[in-house]
Amino acid sequence: MSLEKPSRDTALDVGVTEDGLDYDALADLLGGHVLDREAHVNAEGFVIRPDEVQEVLSTLKEEAGFDHCACVTAQEYDDRYESIYHLRKYNDPTQELSIIVPSPKDDPHNESAARVYDTADWHEREAYDLVGIDYDDHPDLRRILLPETWQGHPLSQDYNQDQPQIVSLREHANPLQDDQRSEDDPDTMFVNIGPHHPATHGVLHVETVLDGEQIADLEPDIGYLHRCEEQMCQQGTYRHQIMPYPDRWDYISAGILNEWAYARAAEDLADIEVPEYAQIIRTMSAEMCRIASHELALATFALDVFGDFTAVFQYGIRDREIVQNLLEDLTGQRLMFNYLRLGGVAWDLPEPREEYFEKIRDFLDDLPHKLEEIHDLVTGNEIFQMRCVDTGVLSPEQVKQYGATGPVARGSGVDYDLRRDDPYGYYDELDWNVVTEQGGDNFSRVLVRLREVEESARIIEQCVDLLEQWPEDDREIQANVPRTLRPDPDREIYRSVEGAKGELGIYIRSDGTDKPARFKIRSPCFSNLQTLPEMSQGEYIPDMIASLGSLDIVLGEVDR
Repeated sequence: MSLEKPSRDTALDVGVTEDGLDYDALADLLGGHVLDREAHVNAEGFVIRPDEVQEVLSTLKEEAGFDHCACVTAQEYDDRYESIYHLRKYNDPTQELSIIVPSPKDDPHNESAARVYDTADWHEREAYDLVGIDYDDHPDLRRILLPETWQGHPLSQDYNQDQPQIVSLREHANPLQDDQRSEDDPDTMFVNIGPHHPATHGVLHVETVLDGEQIADLEPDIGYLHRCEEQMCQQGTYRHQIMPYPDRWDYISAGILNEWAYARAAEDLADIEVPEYAQIIRTMSAEMCRIASHELALATFALDVFGDFTAVFQYGIRDREIVQNLLEDLTGQRLMFNYLRLGGVAWDLPEPREEYFEKIRDFLDDLPHKLEEIHDLVTGNEIFQMRCVDTGVLSPEQVKQYGATGPVARGSGVDYDLRRDDPYGYYDELDWNVVTEQGGDNFSRVLVRLREVEESARIIEQCVDLLEQWPEDDREIQANVPRTLRPDPDREIYRSVEGAKGELGIYIRSDGTDKPARFKIRSPCFSNLQTLPEMSQGEYIPDMIASLGSLDIVLGEVDR
């Protein structure tokens, strides 16, 4: 079966048995550090002291193989604050563990994990910004989504949303710090790229320090498109009011992929079984969204590199529009689909079914020729190769340190795809391959996306074959879900899907009501964007623009 994952070195798999993780063995490994244990839906959680975070996480990373800090969730209870580090393994993401760090109500703080996992840097800054937890020994603890002058923390219980805010314009601030100057040549130049710039793919501000013509220091400044998505989801009901929001995270093409991330978490939280027929429709439509997303990523990336709008960009958009037509026929919308429902999908395939299947097959039949055109125009172009080969290099070790996923990780040879490694939907019943490239550069990331379009087409074709033959009396599109959904109180879950950009995860904590007590979004773009300084150090501004484009970020998902 092509979905079989290559064998890996399991020397670090402490506590792994044939049935999965042995949490007792992991607790023995940590010894007295474990104060208590909690049973979350996806994984067991170990409660530890606030001043032992680095020691515990280092042990789990080095001795038990938990090399992926997927997400950090922060929240406030009536009697405490809490940080949760969601740990997984790139080798096998079904091996999960939550590290829970409570801290006192009057002085919320715990030791930073950023010294162990680089990706925890931004995650903890967000937790500090929105919830108000301090992280001791953090390399740069300051706000990340809101202005530095903001008063209060919007996700804390005592936040006064009516308090007036003053955001000062620091027009005379000197951005050049001593640690940004070259020891050999102190003549550095500070350059603002964005936030309104066609190469930043949204309102991204890149603070760049040049030493001559090379980048000496770079910092992505995000938060210009923060829309309080988590707060809005916490105010909506599970059954009806949350599902329209995910389309607006990655608002370009990945709507159904986003909806599936929420659906998977909520369905597992409430023990909802999705009918097999609906799973096939979900899988087919999700791969259509993946193709649309990758086609747009290629088009905009070529625009960044070539600056050619009339040819290369339009070729990518031409193919994407056909997929958008198919999605519009299915969902009634071109971007904000709102098609998935908890327990299934909103409605069946459009009638006449044979005509819809014919449209899909026509698209799939034309796709190989169109991809060949793209390769001739883009990947076979000498200028494109000079701009992309050996620029923006990201090593597999850096990928894992920053929690990068999706084509960014697979372009560096990290063989990680949740569709295969943590199966959901109908993926494990189909024949397809996970695509990786070993170069780790901008060129490799483009190749991964183009090859993934081919694999998505294979998946869609198999789904169409199944749907064509499905008995009419057995076309069940939704499970029997209560009109008002109230998961049991104090249930917690972290679930994720393989979005177009990488691992899109959702953490939900229920309190017995029809609304989540905590709703946390793990954006793949958020973690992937952290790698930009590593990719750009010592390179030129045009190389950085290419590297940023190769990450394929959408600021609506970064900021949420």
